[in-house]
Amino acid sequence: MKQIGLLSDTHGYLDEALFGYFENCDEIWHAGDIGTVAIIEALQAFRPTRMVFGNIDHHEIRQLAPEHQRFELEGLSIWMTHIGGYPPRYNPAVRRSLRQTPPDLFICGHSHILRVMKDPAFGQMLYLNPGAAGREGFHHMRTALKFTLDAGRVKDMAVIEMGKRGQI
Repeated sequence: MKQIGLLSDTHGYLDEALFGYFENCDEIWHAGDIGTVAIIEALQAFRPTRMVFGNIDHHEIRQLAPEHQRFELEGLSIWMTHIGGYPPRYNPAVRRSLRQTPPDLFICGHSHILRVMKDPAFGQMLYLNPGAAGREGFHHMRTALKFTLDAGRVKDMAVIEMGKRGQI
């Protein structure tokens, strides 16, 4: 059993409150648009961290984080990328791979829109976008997700609201 803290689109701002929300997490996952190497270092010092780079991330971050993370954990296949689209409007660059080998859990960032939904077009794939945890963008509420992976199941999903984008 693994408890996961999922965030995206920090754009160079890491809310210190996240460390409290993610206190019991085994791993932190960042779905891109990290913004600074300092955010990577802070997350890695806190918990083991998996991440992907986003479209705003410069070459230093791209050397530390891949564009895609595909891995297995707790009996689930997981694919995390930054620009993946959303059901049924997936990015054409990922659609073919989704059809060939759909993961159990498909995680994206980029849109700044919190979404959690099953996509029966790809088996029972669960689509997650944690919204945006940073201050940059058009989102109103800064959000993240927390959930548990346990023997092939995703459970205890919780939305974390960290206040309005302009409130710090």
